Amino acid sequence: MDPIPFTEIEAARRRIETQILRTPLVRLNVDTGPIEIYLKLENLQTIGAFKIRGAANAMAVADPEALAIGAWTASAGNMAQGVAWNARRMGIACSVVVPDHAPAAKLDALERLGATISKVTFDEWWQIIVTRRHPGQRGAFIHPVSDRAVMAGNGTIGMEIVEDLPDVDAVVVPYGGGGLSCGIASALGHLAPNIPVYAAEVETAAPAAAAFLAGEPVGVEYVPTFVDGIGSSRVLDDMWPLVQKLLAGSLVASLDDVTTAVRTLAVRNRVVSEGAGATPVACALNGDAGIGKIVCIVSGGNIDAAKLGQILSHS
Repeated sequence: MDPIPFTEIEAARRRIETQILRTPLVRLNVDTGPIEIYLKLENLQTIGAFKIRGAANAMAVADPEALAIGAWTASAGNMAQGVAWNARRMGIACSVVVPDHAPAAKLDALERLGATISKVTFDEWWQIIVTRRHPGQRGAFIHPVSDRAVMAGNGTIGMEIVEDLPDVDAVVVPYGGGGLSCGIASALGHLAPNIPVYAAEVETAAPAAAAFLAGEPVGVEYVPTFVDGIGSSRVLDDMWPLVQKLLAGSLVASLDDVTTAVRTLAVRNRVVSEGAGATPVACALNGDAGIGKIVCIVSGGNIDAAKLGQILSHS
């Protein structure tokens, strides 16, 4: 798979501009010396996550006959919300297959959006990501990761970063399957080719770090935690060539550091972030992305209220 051409990202931007929010880029209110951390606040999107971008673009270019039957996806929550929100806007049916550890906050949002929800085990869910098939599902399948139209929509974030902070030194992106990081890196490859883009993972599920170390995708242990928006047991084979080509590596944060980052974002910037969105901040605060102006993608804010309260009460 080749990087997404910049022309496709530009076209995606024109296509989705009325469906998305051009999110702000703000400085983290923490004194970190030579590290200036900037937050790209995708948690402010209508569905509380960046996934609305890729879903909107992919559904805009999907096969009309398949789309007339409906749209479906496999997602732990945020892509499901992106597909469901756009399906409701387009007046079509939507169904989603979620892993059995999907958080209540995301499931509640899917119900509000009118999606039909099917729960499966994580292993069954992962097979859908690999095979793009699941019994009983009909209509247009919107892959949450390795769909070029999804990545082009995600790449619009990269365009906004360079426009708002031309002298950015590095970008750190949550890594779930690589669709967000590779979309952003595709845009930066055209606009700012010398700027490294890093994946950010949590230690309980870090397949990209393992793949970079081994030089190829390898299986890793996946331990479900509140950091539910990223992590898997293996880098997708069809994504690895792109990940290897576009990303500067993977930065791995401890679960404790991600918890601290969630608290820091809430207390210092009044930003509500889910675990995945706080992982780049944890990595940047640790100095793993280097010094200078570091942009962290706060990918979503769909965290269970009870979990957020627990994190905030244990300061």
